[in-house]
Amino acid sequence: MTTTTAEPRSTEPRTAPAAPATPAELRSADLERRIAQDPAGFRVLTGDRPTGALHLGHYFGSLRNRVRLQDLGVDVIVLIPDYQVITDRDTAERLGEYTDGLLLDYLALGIDPARSTVFTHSAVPALNQLMLPFLSLVSVAELNRNPTVKDEIAHSRQSTVSGLMLTYPVHQAADILSCKGDVVPVGLDQLPHLELTRTIARRFNERYGKLFPEPDALLSTAPLLLGTDGTKMSKSRANSIPLSATADETARLLKGATTDADRHITYDPDTRPNVSSLVLLAALCLERDPHEVAAEVGDGGAAALKRTVTDAVNSHLEPFRARRAEYAKDLTYVRSVLRAGNERANALAEATLDEVRKAMGAFR
Repeated sequence: MTTTTAEPRSTEPRTAPAAPATPAELRSADLERRIAQDPAGFRVLTGDRPTGALHLGHYFGSLRNRVRLQDLGVDVIVLIPDYQVITDRDTAERLGEYTDGLLLDYLALGIDPARSTVFTHSAVPALNQLMLPFLSLVSVAELNRNPTVKDEIAHSRQSTVSGLMLTYPVHQAADILSCKGDVVPVGLDQLPHLELTRTIARRFNERYGKLFPEPDALLSTAPLLLGTDGTKMSKSRANSIPLSATADETARLLKGATTDADRHITYDPDTRPNVSSLVLLAALCLERDPHEVAAEVGDGGAAALKRTVTDAVNSHLEPFRARRAEYAKDLTYVRSVLRAGNERANALAEATLDEVRKAMGAFR
């Protein structure tokens, strides 16, 4: 079952001045143009850790884009990095349940097993073997100063920092380079991770001969959605709206969302972030301008705003929920999709590992 998710009309404020593009944004825009010209010439590696249910932030931030790229003809590979769950927690609780949930969400959203590949890290041993030579190409100082790792350590659930946490970017490099992915959709906060992958690919090529592409970042243009408590929507913060939630559960969660004391609803992300995030969520679901949505709610206050958002979200997710329920009736099929994906990922990674061994010479 395949669906094509329509891209919404622009939800940026019409009067907002355009900020100067950064070098990363310029490269991303150029990459988008090249993908449009020759989608079959690119391979995307992306994924989600199985640590909880995917939510609306994931949906508008990355999931729809995966389906868009797939439907353009890009080779999309989606990794479920189950081994990486233990980078910032002591145990991998409910791993099977969460993995099944990710698969159901992917299929219901339109990831097509005939055109995209979904696999788990633990099913591809070559990924971990690739980490060893890659680790030799980076210094401890480079790992220590990675700002993304620093932030993840600061929010870690572990009492001490594990070696796996410190080497997490190298783990990701092995994931990307194992299939020779050349496009990685990321947010700005993930650029340091990807830059280290590019560094590893470049250093390997310089030392042992040209083997790896230097993957480019395809930056997300999706706006940030806040959670129900006013902070970034996150699985670990218990403030998200899961895609798998029922209509009633969604209504309950949105009813408890933080707003402010001003009854008149406006869209002003800088001064009214909580209210504006709710307005934006409704606008994204309705494919409308957020200023128009806010104007319609007007003096209705937070209660009217939350009703508008709830109706918009439930209406938008209704087809997804129906498809997900159908897939959930046949978990045997769902898991067969993963088995097939694991087989392809193994073939790709084993071929890459064999090339690495030959390039390094002494490991034949």
